[in-house]
Amino acid sequence: MIELEQARHRLEELGLGQAAQSLDAKLEAASRSQSTYLSFLNELLDAEIQERQRRNVEVRMKLSHLPYRRTLNEFDFSFQPGIDERLIRELAALTFVGRQENVLFLGPPGVGKTHLAVAIAMEAIGQGLPVYFVSLAQLVGDLRKAYEENRLDKRMRVYLRPRILIVDEVGYLPLDPLAANLFFQLVCARYEKGSMILTSNKSFGEWGELMGDPVLATAVLDRLLHHSHIVNIRGNSYRLREKRKTGIYSTPGAQVGQNYPGASGSN
Repeated sequence: MIELEQARHRLEELGLGQAAQSLDAKLEAASRSQSTYLSFLNELLDAEIQERQRRNVEVRMKLSHLPYRRTLNEFDFSFQPGIDERLIRELAALTFVGRQENVLFLGPPGVGKTHLAVAIAMEAIGQGLPVYFVSLAQLVGDLRKAYEENRLDKRMRVYLRPRILIVDEVGYLPLDPLAANLFFQLVCARYEKGSMILTSNKSFGEWGELMGDPVLATAVLDRLLHHSHIVNIRGNSYRLREKRKTGIYSTPGAQVGQNYPGASGSN
């Protein structure tokens, strides 16, 4: 028993907290199965490695600022049959990140754009890639404050550092000239250096109005779309589907998604 306590204490001194915690259980299991010393040691170290990986994922998840946790397995592709599931699965394999390509999810509110962006982000976090999530309103507000305080370059690095930068809700609020210019600077700085995932309820033809400057909007889109995958979601809102079933709510106007021309695909 003294030797067991000494071993546990030494594991703790080495920073192998999970190994120290699971030592008793691993010894008992090894005794029952008559494992070799080497097998016992490997199982003890595996427990430590798995716990460290779990903690690392939790840290990266916290630093990512994701609004919630969603996986692709939780996404109901049958509710949005227009989405190319094979393309989404390919994006989740993250090869686009190595090529510094972008992903743009287009469609009306509630169709699952942010869910898919978050699900891809969680795959990236699980593979050790740094991710950062921010809405466009939060992004330009943060950069505007940094600009006014003469620390824009320093703050911009926060958005240049992650391998994947997710900018959510592009198009919900128009941008004034300074905000549009700051967004343009960020897109330019990440161009062919890091991937971006954007969600937008606006078609590309409406970005000129969104940014208040068609020429600037063209310059932004030129860089975003040069190496990109475009997923155009035509469908109904997940959030309102139960109300539609009961007849409480019906989609106003024409078919949802009609202002989002084009099909899912890559450029």
